Amino acid sequence: MVKIATIELGEFPLLLAPMEDVSDPPFRAVCKEQGADLMYTEFISSEGLIRDAIKSRQKLDIYDYEKPIGIQIFGGDEEALALSARIVEATHPDLLDINFGCPVKKVVCKGAGAAVLKDVDLMVKLTNACVKSTHLPVTVKTRLGWDEQSKNIEEVAERLQDIGIKALSIHGRTRTQMYKGEANWELIAKVKNNPRIHIPIFGNGDIDSPQKALEYKNRFGVDGIMIGRAAIGYPWIFREIKHFLNTGTLLPPPNIEERIAACRKHLQGSVKWKGEKLGILEMRRHYTNYLKGLPHIKDFRLKLVTMDSVSGLEVVFQEVIDYYTMANFEMNIPENDKAIKV
Repeated sequence: MVKIATIELGEFPLLLAPMEDVSDPPFRAVCKEQGADLMYTEFISSEGLIRDAIKSRQKLDIYDYEKPIGIQIFGGDEEALALSARIVEATHPDLLDINFGCPVKKVVCKGAGAAVLKDVDLMVKLTNACVKSTHLPVTVKTRLGWDEQSKNIEEVAERLQDIGIKALSIHGRTRTQMYKGEANWELIAKVKNNPRIHIPIFGNGDIDSPQKALEYKNRFGVDGIMIGRAAIGYPWIFREIKHFLNTGTLLPPPNIEERIAACRKHLQGSVKWKGEKLGILEMRRHYTNYLKGLPHIKDFRLKLVTMDSVSGLEVVFQEVIDYYTMANFEMNIPENDKAIKV
């Protein structure tokens, strides 16, 4: 049984990675339904929380059906992170996660996210400030290092464990790699196999099929896997991996009714959480992912991204179901074509 502090996650948990502008409550609801064991909010700026920025505060929204769930924050200032940790605790998540891995320029330029990888002493200070400021279990998500010359993840893991973090998720790339090249899980395995390490170690990067999940589980010995981009438009990745790990057999891909059911659930959640106008607008970027790989989908997709009412979208959803049911199209999608990067 894998546990983060007292949180039980099962024998080999599958985690939904925190993704900016993706892993909001409507998206998380769809992934939870398909078997995600632990989910995280989009990362939240500690400075934004302190300023009471509306967008930052809204990201604190979590719901009972999502549990266990972690709220992820980022920042480069000890005092701001400590105060943010106390604000987060008041919303009653199961854990607090610190982002030391985001590679995007707007975060790095503020000395946060992956920028902290250049200064391990600072990373320790920032993490310690959070640990001391909250009763929540504190976890960290990070990368192997800043660049090829500074892959310091083994030192980072030991030092962060020593000050009290309860789990570590490692993306198998450096900051300079961004999302290019192949993730290096060898270093993740070194951290896991370090006899000094006793907290759960979760691997992240390039897991996009049940076969790969099983291979990496056996090959690298991690406690669980964190899935990000492969879940975008394909939340069924969680149930497919679980089924394959348990039975050694592959589930068939979702049929058209299941795809549209996911679209509906995601849309309904989006409208409820953001309001009808914004919920419909922000849902448009997801249809391409949910319906990717279907032949002759272009005309339906155009209708979906231009429709401005829920009732109109429901009509198009039914048109899609009717068309593909009558045509009896196979839902076979190449493994590397299940979801697109956003």
